[in-house]
Amino acid sequence: MASITSIANDFFAACETGKGWEAYKAYCSPNATFAAQAEPLVGIKTLAEYTDWMKDTERNNVAAYAVFSGTHIGPGGPCEPTGKKTTSDYVYVMQFTGDKISHMTKIRHSGMALKELGWA
Repeated sequence: MASITSIANDFFAACETGKGWEAYKAYCSPNATFAAQAEPLVGIKTLAEYTDWMKDTERNNVAAYAVFSGTHIGPGGPCEPTGKKTTSDYVYVMQFTGDKISHMTKIRHSGMALKELGWA
């Protein structure tokens, strides 16, 4: 049995290259659901619908998700070290012109991280 990390990596690579549901369904439950807080995706409720939507390369966008984790233990920030921790999700959305990135937007709720660190 493949590891979930391997499956997730394979799924992500397939999804970001716009191969559609036929290429993804081996990685997913048949009725896998989908959610997003994005107006263009309001009517999309299943992973199959989303992966077929990703076949549209006209957007010329690639999104990459990551998690920042840290503990305020040293200098920096608006106060003395708090010893508090944060785990903060963020996404880069890269707009391409041809094969070059022409714009990038970082999506992150920094207010939550600042509160967790005791800075707000």
